[in-house]
Amino acid sequence: MKTRIPESIILAIAIVVFGILVYFGIDKASDRGRVVHVRGLAEMEVPADKVFWNISYGLLGNDMKELFKEIAKNNNTIKQFLVDNGIPANEITFNVPSINDNEANTYSSNHSRFRYSSHSNLTIATDKVDAVRNLQQKMVNLIDMGIVINNNYASYEFTGLNNIKPQMIENATKNARAAAEKFAKDSESKLGKIRNASQGVFSIDYRDENTPHIKKVRVVTTVDFALED
Repeated sequence: MKTRIPESIILAIAIVVFGILVYFGIDKASDRGRVVHVRGLAEMEVPADKVFWNISYGLLGNDMKELFKEIAKNNNTIKQFLVDNGIPANEITFNVPSINDNEANTYSSNHSRFRYSSHSNLTIATDKVDAVRNLQQKMVNLIDMGIVINNNYASYEFTGLNNIKPQMIENATKNARAAAEKFAKDSESKLGKIRNASQGVFSIDYRDENTPHIKKVRVVTTVDFALED
């Protein structure tokens, strides 16, 4: 003869089990909701490894053909000066000079005794950053060669970001953890595992106006840490 368990007992047991599951489920859900949201900053100063250097000069003349000869002569002089001071010839680019006919411009207020005025410029794109910095101080030497430079501007860049990214992200994450540990300590909790993390955008700026060849790289990471009792 089979013994049947009353349905009321089965129902009671089911209710108890269900209650236990609900309790622990709510407890776990509550734990999952306890997080601390922090940011970690990492900064690094690095030397520029690329420079774009623009040089320009002007000439005046009354004979177009002679003016172009003078431009070609000056370009060769500048090129040789740069090469002699460590800039590879294939990193020097001369742009087409611009020529202005002062007599043809009826609206010009220029009463120069020279009919033509020219503007010539060249660009150096190189990784010889130190050579460029030294040369910028020597550009006055071109005056002794009969060339007066109108513009001497260099723009510095840092292209090695991928080489320092891992270390910077690690440092930013460590700084974020330190902030989270302080928060956990103050709230009498324990810091758990990382729940979520996102990497910010890397920024590269010059350190200050006087040292454009030194760059400051910066990144901020955002991290969510679990909090435990």
